[in-house]
Amino acid sequence: MTVSKGYGVSEIYVPEGSKFVGSTIQGTNLREQDINVLTLYRGSKTIPNPRADRVLEPNDKLLCFGKMNSMREMVPAKTRRRRSPKVTELPSNLPETTKPEDAED
Repeated sequence: MTVSKGYGVSEIYVPEGSKFVGSTIQGTNLREQDINVLTLYRGSKTIPNPRADRVLEPNDKLLCFGKMNSMREMVPAKTRRRRSPKVTELPSNLPETTKPEDAED
């Protein structure tokens, strides 16, 4: 199977107060954004290939396949994790480490 660039699998979390709570999967319009729900995780329950008329509840997790940009846009900017930390060089003039006086050889 070949997957087009820009598509992938991601998990979408439905927090308390989300506009998705109380909506059906079909009512979320994910499909119109080229996002397919593969699995619904609800507590300890796993619901593979959930029906379009399934109503979403707070704390549901949706395993989805679709456009990565569309899924990325669903995550509020303030909760996005930075995936590329800035790496800097260590200074070359670091002091040498010494053993504590009470350490044994």
